[in-house]
Amino acid sequence: MNLLPGINNSSDLKRFEESQLKELAEEIRQEIISIVADTGGHLASNLGAVELTLALHYCFDIPTDKIIWDVGHQCYTHKMLTGRRDKMRTLRQYNGLSGFPKPEESPADPFGAGHASTAISAALGLAVARDAQGLNHKIIAVVGDGALTGGLSFEGLNNAGTAKKNMLVILNDNRMSISKNVGAISKYLTNIMADQRFNKLRNEIWELTGRFKRRDKIRAMVSNIEDSIKGLLVPGFLFDKLGFRYFGPIDGHNLPLLIKTINHIKNIPGPNILHIITTKGKGYQPSEEDATRFHGIGSFDKITGKSISSSGLPHYTTIFGNTMVELAEQDNRIIVITAAMASGVGLTKFAEQFPERFFDVGIAEGHASCFAAGLASGGTKPFVAIYSTFLQRAYDQIIHDIALQKLPVVFCVDRAGLVGEDGPTHHGCFDLSYLSAVPDITIMAPKDGDEFRSMLYLAAKSKLTGPCAIRYPRASIPVPMGNVIEPIEWGKWEKLVISGDTVIIATGTMVETALSACTICNHH
Repeated sequence: MNLLPGINNSSDLKRFEESQLKELAEEIRQEIISIVADTGGHLASNLGAVELTLALHYCFDIPTDKIIWDVGHQCYTHKMLTGRRDKMRTLRQYNGLSGFPKPEESPADPFGAGHASTAISAALGLAVARDAQGLNHKIIAVVGDGALTGGLSFEGLNNAGTAKKNMLVILNDNRMSISKNVGAISKYLTNIMADQRFNKLRNEIWELTGRFKRRDKIRAMVSNIEDSIKGLLVPGFLFDKLGFRYFGPIDGHNLPLLIKTINHIKNIPGPNILHIITTKGKGYQPSEEDATRFHGIGSFDKITGKSISSSGLPHYTTIFGNTMVELAEQDNRIIVITAAMASGVGLTKFAEQFPERFFDVGIAEGHASCFAAGLASGGTKPFVAIYSTFLQRAYDQIIHDIALQKLPVVFCVDRAGLVGEDGPTHHGCFDLSYLSAVPDITIMAPKDGDEFRSMLYLAAKSKLTGPCAIRYPRASIPVPMGNVIEPIEWGKWEKLVISGDTVIIATGTMVETALSACTICNHH
């Protein structure tokens, strides 16, 4: 039975029996695999969030109730359930659907989210705005465990726990190391804590103790007993101390359990957090076995899982990774840092060969940059590899902690310029503007693979007197590479064509375009 075509909103979904949702989840999973195989996109994260998304739409009234996704790349099922299923094959295409939540597309997307760690802060803002207007809808933030490595998430948790607004945070956790906690004791304890009768009894006890003269001591004792039980059996003690009621962890692929738990806790006042355990890439063997590769992938053969790519010249990212290995072999002071993008910036090989000199700090670009400042102060040679769009989040550290102290930190700015399918949240359009304002910084942009390699060597072997940034695109190099590392002189332009009385000045990827323009001019 084909269930999915009849669903355009949460109301349509509620017509189904719970027993039908498992079949629907499988339909959705297969459609996502088919779509992403053709268009490319974020596969593993979406396959892991199918049951969660169904449960949320089944238990809440979307778009009256608001879901904020963090990171937004896990929203494909949400889009399919909110009237956009027929457009899903335009995903990440020109004039098609965005790969992330986009308010212009649908009222079911209340907040755009292309970067990580923003959902809790945004959800609190939406909750305060709701209360200020006398409304009573629900606010739900779905936060991946990767997003919880960002400091902004904890700033949001700290503020939300103090503000005591009604909101629900779902922690979508696919780390295998925590899966052992999904057991009988945890499920039993979560069911008790989420049960309406338990919470009613807890509140009645709290009111009763308030009638005694020594109520403060009695209440403190009751709280200590509850905290001790949670501290021993539940990995959510930190959230409790931040002001959240914590529930979980539970199996994020068990739809009846998800629905039961969400329905129990959705009306409990105050900030609550539900911790679920999911499998990234769930239901598609190649993705389950290699979730990193299928996190964000181009088109692929859905039968074999093999990528469909044209053979050709290497990408700048590949050259970066290989060159950093070469440099690290020659200089043991080189240390490389990235912010949760080891594979994306081409550092998998480096991490394997030099684990003691490789640091993935999580989604924490500001920390990565300040950490690099400390490394440079200590006499090492830090290279920080971050996408252009994410480097924006470290601007304070670039100026205050690095530039003003004239520290020799090298920023390797991947995905500079337009990045195609990932859209405006990921375009690296601003780095030239904001980095040019930084005092004592050197900015370089290679025209090809040879020049890129030479720039990395120059940054590694020169005595820098301030920060350095090398920006390069999400693309393959324009021409084959040679074997010789040509020297580069600081601040000197290179003349490539001497002809006529027209001057064309170009840097980086625009050099190839400028050369083409010269050819056209010469022909005319």
